[in-house]
Amino acid sequence: MESYNLGILVKKLIESEMKLVSSKTLKELLNIKNERTFYRITNDFIKNKILVNIEKNKYLVTGKNTTSFEIANFLYQPSYISLETALNYWGILSQFPFEVTNITSKKNVVKEYDEKKYTYSHISSKYFGMFTKKEGMLIALPEKALFDQIYLVSKGIKLANFDEYDLTNINTKKLFEICKQLKADHNIINLVKKIC
Repeated sequence: MESYNLGILVKKLIESEMKLVSSKTLKELLNIKNERTFYRITNDFIKNKILVNIEKNKYLVTGKNTTSFEIANFLYQPSYISLETALNYWGILSQFPFEVTNITSKKNVVKEYDEKKYTYSHISSKYFGMFTKKEGMLIALPEKALFDQIYLVSKGIKLANFDEYDLTNINTKKLFEICKQLKADHNIINLVKKIC
């Protein structure tokens, strides 16, 4: 088994400025080849409170200011923050959601970490995208977050009371352009017309 200096490895991790790290990335960063050695190192990191195990092969580096939005992006990929969470973030929906809502091109999944719920709703891969990187996280643009919500409502997957939405921060022209660009079906377009 390889021998190692924990202090040097910790320094390497801290200097990398990573907040969240997967086993694969950590192994590459620390240049560890041996699986058993890597297992011992991660256990030492966790025991010494350098890392927190979020889920299998996914860790949070302690002492870094990590938001639930960054964790959401990290937990399940590819994904971006959208729907109620993004709509609240952009000031369109005043109610703060209890969970962090995300869109993924993979299957629906719900994850939990640190008493917070992270939901990932599947969207057709042709509709996946139009997000921005802001404060270290990927989040749907306001019009796209609304489009994603309308898409899921039109499919009967979600319920939404659009009367509660403040659409002053929504560029209606841009929303219709998104529908056109993504070749949205008539159910989505009709709902967009009804709301706007």
